Amino acid sequence: MKRINKTIYSASLLSAAMVLSACSDNDNNDEVVVTPPQPITYTYQVDVVNLTNGQPASPIAIALHDLDMPMWAIGEPATDGLALLAESGDNSEFLAVTELLATASADDPTPPGERVSVTISINDNAATALTVAAMLGNTNDAFTGLTAMDLSQLNVGEVMTRFSLTYDAGTEANTESAMSVPGPAGGGEGPSEGREAHDFVTMHPGVVSTEGGLSSSVLTADQRFDNPTLRISVMRME
Repeated sequence: MKRINKTIYSASLLSAAMVLSACSDNDNNDEVVVTPPQPITYTYQVDVVNLTNGQPASPIAIALHDLDMPMWAIGEPATDGLALLAESGDNSEFLAVTELLATASADDPTPPGERVSVTISINDNAATALTVAAMLGNTNDAFTGLTAMDLSQLNVGEVMTRFSLTYDAGTEANTESAMSVPGPAGGGEGPSEGREAHDFVTMHPGVVSTEGGLSSSVLTADQRFDNPTLRISVMRME
């Protein structure tokens, strides 16, 4: 009887060991490997048409950023980057703001009546807003565009079209002189030293020109403009 009990006891131990071994193997086989989610790419094609008769638009500046950081506001002083863009058409400093999530620029100015396309991409769904900006070249410090366009509801394949108004950066007096107008009508240097005007962004009153009685002006009726000045279409590509 004792011998039988020992045999049964030994068999029980062996069976328990096999069960534990099987459990251990199952734990290893069922180990879950977590794969981090792949970033989603958001790509937008921005088409811009210059609607003016005699105002070349400087290379179009494009920026993706958060919705709560517009890059200009009426009644507020222009940033240094915006002042440089509005006076000379140079958008490098305007696009160098560290808070921007992605930037792009057209290579060349957009002549009156012409179209340009710029593509911009980002791997971050926090980019909910778009800014488009350019100088009207035959002016002192006029710029046009849209800032903080809401892209959060734009799906792949959809197009959003808007029309831009023209603003006065308020950083340079509107003398329209050859020295201060960088576009082909003036051929001047563009940016001035210091801030010579009211120093806050306003709606632009328009070009006066020589016909309007501004003796310092090199501009004519050909450079006059009315709003809107750009047609901006944004398509989400992916």
